[in-house]
Amino acid sequence: MSATFTQTLASAWERNNSLLCVGLDPDPAKFPAHLKGRDDAILEFCKAIVDATADLVCAFKPQIAYFAARRAEDQLEDLIAHIHERHPGIPVILDAKRGDIGSTAQQYAVEAFERFRADAVTVNPYMGRDSVEPYLAYPDKGVILLCRTSNPGGSDLQFLHVQGGKAGEEPERLYERVARLVAEEWNRTGQCALVVGATYPHEIARVREITGFMPLLVPGIGAQGGDIEATVKAGRTGAGTGLMINSSRAILYAGTGEDFAQVSRQAALETRNSINRWR
Repeated sequence: MSATFTQTLASAWERNNSLLCVGLDPDPAKFPAHLKGRDDAILEFCKAIVDATADLVCAFKPQIAYFAARRAEDQLEDLIAHIHERHPGIPVILDAKRGDIGSTAQQYAVEAFERFRADAVTVNPYMGRDSVEPYLAYPDKGVILLCRTSNPGGSDLQFLHVQGGKAGEEPERLYERVARLVAEEWNRTGQCALVVGATYPHEIARVREITGFMPLLVPGIGAQGGDIEATVKAGRTGAGTGLMINSSRAILYAGTGEDFAQVSRQAALETRNSINRWR
């Protein structure tokens, strides 16, 4: 039997001594000149980044919109296949933020896990448990649910108070309710994780308190300004793991010349070391 998402992630944390997740958000307008105009530019750019950084990361996270907007889903398939073949043991998170019910959610699960062969997928929990169940039908795959996102508008809903579900329970923030539901009721496969933004370290700590050892995907460092020290101290487990701290633009576009991949490697190395300083 193949390893589950959480097993693969735990092995990558240890093997690469890394909590860094590199987000793959390919924007052809930012590519080096020698790649511009090529039909396979997105694939070649991402493969170069992956090959240069694979020993420094705990996961890769391609964002599906950057591929779909340019009719490059076939390049996304090839990229994920490349990661699995050349860098086995590094989990791939498909950042799709799907959220729908019934047969539609089933098709999104097929897309993520059978078409693209991702190890995990990001999911929006707004429509409730039955919208998550189709992903849990794949017991070895990760289901990473939005909880406390890094964008400023996240507070419009996520920070609202909701009444306790049982008599006598204290009100809690909506993001706290999501964390509790996922940790206590929805995580029947043991493969769930949560998205909590680095821009809110207090909420990272609160989610860690609620969920115990559940992995947390943490966007928001680098270009979004999240503080690495505060993020690691708030979200690490007692073993110094438990986090997938994502950086995308600050690593992808660190260099602009033909040596862009090596420049990205140096940026990834520095980021990983900065994270490890506070573990």
